Amino acid sequence: MPTLTTEKKAQVFTDFGGKATNTGSIEAQIVLLTERISHISEHLQGNKKDFSSNRGLLQLVGERKRLLSYLSKQNLKGYRELIEKLGIRK
Repeated sequence: MPTLTTEKKAQVFTDFGGKATNTGSIEAQIVLLTERISHISEHLQGNKKDFSSNRGLLQLVGERKRLLSYLSKQNLKGYRELIEKLGIRK
């Protein structure tokens, strides 16, 4: 059960990375992590005792936090636009 199809990933990289082959874009990586986090969060709503998925979720959240921290240090304006677009900070 893949969370993202190849076409959707290419669309994310095009929207946030500039072109589909720019897979190293920090913004696009954050968007993909956010998609995976939301998918796992929905899974955990119905499966509260799935502790291995919970651990994986915490790892993904930590990785996204590190990438967001890096982005805020490198490009504060881009960071603010991205968190507003994704709605992950208040």
